[in-house]
Amino acid sequence: MGVKTIVREYVASFTVALVLASFIIAFIMQSFLVQGSSMEPTLHHGERLMVDKVTYRFREPKRGEIVVFRYPSDTRRKFIKRVIGLPGDLVEVRKHLVYVNGVPLNEPYIKGPTYRDFGPVIVPEDTYFVLGDNRNNSDDSRFPDVGPVPRRLILGRALFLYWPLTRISPIVIPEQLQVDF
Repeated sequence: MGVKTIVREYVASFTVALVLASFIIAFIMQSFLVQGSSMEPTLHHGERLMVDKVTYRFREPKRGEIVVFRYPSDTRRKFIKRVIGLPGDLVEVRKHLVYVNGVPLNEPYIKGPTYRDFGPVIVPEDTYFVLGDNRNNSDDSRFPDVGPVPRRLILGRALFLYWPLTRISPIVIPEQLQVDF
């Protein structure tokens, strides 16, 4: 084989790999870097996870899923939070507990009790109420810069944690949130 043939093969291989990677990142799955402590103890600063971008093309987000979305006040930024309220739900935080449609959530996955009362609010149509698991250190739907997150800004759901290697695991919905309220 000549040098030109080898170079041509490398260029073709690189081009195919680039096109394939672009397609996967745009439509199927994407890596996400956790920044900050708002999702502790579930997710920690510096961890990496894969975000599924396909599922929400076929169904709506479910309560309890961890989603990556574009920050409503600056869509160049991406946030990660847990879906607590679905469109039409009544959400309230009082006496250290989150209530959805009048039912207090059992949330053993959060970092500690929620100290600031909020609401009640009805989650508007085509939006989702999201909270960080570290409720006292999270910029989430309780604050006007985020508010209920429009469906169109949700990029996908956290599928599995892959870095660091010692923490590889799927991201699962806690049993406590798998019920309808």
